Amino acid sequence: MPERPQLHFPSPYLLPTAHLAAARLVPMADGAQIAAFAYVPDAFAHTADAELADAAAQMPDPVLMLHGNGEEHGIFGQVIDAVCASGRPVVAVDSRAQGKSTRGTAELTYELMADDALAALAALGFGKAHLLGFSDGAIEAIIIARDHPELALSLLSIGANLSPDGVDDSFQMEQAAQGLLAWADYWEKGDGSHRNVDPSLVSPTPKEARTTAELLHMMVVYPQIDPAGLSQIACPTTVMAGEFDEIKREETDLIHVSIPDSRLVIVPGAGHVLPKEAPEHVVREALATIAMA
Repeated sequence: MPERPQLHFPSPYLLPTAHLAAARLVPMADGAQIAAFAYVPDAFAHTADAELADAAAQMPDPVLMLHGNGEEHGIFGQVIDAVCASGRPVVAVDSRAQGKSTRGTAELTYELMADDALAALAALGFGKAHLLGFSDGAIEAIIIARDHPELALSLLSIGANLSPDGVDDSFQMEQAAQGLLAWADYWEKGDGSHRNVDPSLVSPTPKEARTTAELLHMMVVYPQIDPAGLSQIACPTTVMAGEFDEIKREETDLIHVSIPDSRLVIVPGAGHVLPKEAPEHVVREALATIAMA
């Protein structure tokens, strides 16, 4: 039997407690259902889902928060709460095949997930947004700011990379993906399939293992972003990473110098998962970047 793999899930974190005004599934053309959530300040706590589009016109522009690979939007819990406490709403998205969102049939790419996020933003009644992305979500936010400058009011990129080579070699993504696939194959069509075992009761299930493997493999082949194209980003931008980030420092520096007039913030002593490790730093830089818009 293959070694039991660990799913690509983060360790515990604090979920948001801000008022949840809307949570809905947004259908995409390939059949995916994208889970979109709107958190609002206390002044709008009476807002019901059906009224959100009308209330959106009375609120400041939202912060669109996009999470990392294998996560869900709740990893921004403390950041969501702080932004809402500042008087600004938050739109948070579970990226496809993660959290409460479904997979669909299209090839998983960061461009596809960026389009999903914009569809979710519009479905909740918002137009422009301040972008806050972490890891994979930061890649998506960069793509949005580059390709849709009319929608991007500001950008906070946390732990992004422009190509797979920008990730530290110690992060063995393809090896982990192959282990997950071997586990799924064992229970679905290998020796494990002949046991008196219901594969849906195995942990992780073959379906969970395959989905996680696909998400990890995406990071092996994507993104493929030309740094020259980042010169098109015109909104106020902060590029952020941890001192001991899994993203190579030269990659973070490349993003910084490629985006005109961007700020660079390196958090001392921190690793990659800044929304969980250093939420107070993320909140401070998010509000500072928004104030520049």
